[in-house]
Amino acid sequence: MQTEYDALCRNHTWDLVPSSPGQNIVGCKWIFRIKHLPDGSIDRYKARLVAKGFHQRPGQDFSDTFSPVIKPVTVRVILTLVVSRGWSLRQLDINNAFLQGSLSEEVFLSQPPGCVDKAHPTHVCHLRKALYGLKQAPRAWYNELRTFLLSLGFLNSVVDASLFIFRHGITTLYLLVYVDDIIVTGSSPDAISTLISRLAAKFSLKDMGNLTYFLGVKSWRLLMASVPLTRTSGTPLPSPTEYRQLVGSLQYLSITRPDVAFATNKLSQFMQAPTTTHWSALKRLLRYLAGTSTHGIHISASSPLVFHAYSDADWAGDTDDYVSTTGYILYLGGTPISWSSRKQQSVARSSTESE
Repeated sequence: MQTEYDALCRNHTWDLVPSSPGQNIVGCKWIFRIKHLPDGSIDRYKARLVAKGFHQRPGQDFSDTFSPVIKPVTVRVILTLVVSRGWSLRQLDINNAFLQGSLSEEVFLSQPPGCVDKAHPTHVCHLRKALYGLKQAPRAWYNELRTFLLSLGFLNSVVDASLFIFRHGITTLYLLVYVDDIIVTGSSPDAISTLISRLAAKFSLKDMGNLTYFLGVKSWRLLMASVPLTRTSGTPLPSPTEYRQLVGSLQYLSITRPDVAFATNKLSQFMQAPTTTHWSALKRLLRYLAGTSTHGIHISASSPLVFHAYSDADWAGDTDDYVSTTGYILYLGGTPISWSSRKQQSVARSSTESE
């Protein structure tokens, strides 16, 4: 409570003034919450002073109450651009966001319970800034942020009022707003850092780093299958035992799962000195298996007993030794009966050597 009250005083949220019969006094109360991290652990204990907005009178204490929030389709479009162009994605959390919005109406609030000024116990708080619980608080905060972003050269999107776009030369920045949560991305990491610094100078905020959790959705960057695994990628694991045990188990699983044969063979090549990158690739394969636990080999009595064979090679695709990896799979009657993926020990020879 003291931390919250000190923040209100630093922000000059109100002026104590004598009460008068013509004032509509809005009540307030303390709300206590336990804030949790995405993994369920306790982040912090928080007390918040909230106005009793139901005491407000329309047309006198407030007018506009609507505050735009980012549309789900906008979030998906921006995430697609980020992944496609390899941009960084930063998340910001505004501390006491609603307290930073200026009020255009006259609103009078009773003094907070437990924090009554002993020298002026009958005075009331003439609000200068918005307070949580007020009808116009979200709108006031949005207008404050919007005015500042426009002064920096951002443009407000026509189709989504919570999307702000900045373009200068080859630099493009996107800023998404959902109440007090902000996502920033763009083509220049330096420009993103500069923007965050300017926001921090104007508003009290917390830089959450790379986006991990937003609107109840958890996001993370996966190691894609097209990313080559090498002996030197990543940091060596402190103990390779678990890695070796899991990869060894996958050898048995591949008896009925030809779809993981290549991945298992690739991971087996780093058994001697696995790294964090190899470990991430292994966990990705395990997540795939967890979601496809019902997959296997289907043998049909009605399939004609026709033999098919397929093979391929990546032609010196290993960047460590430039040795080719070959693979094949044999079908009998539509059923895979044999498959393999291995590194070819002999590389392509010159025409003279071949002769």
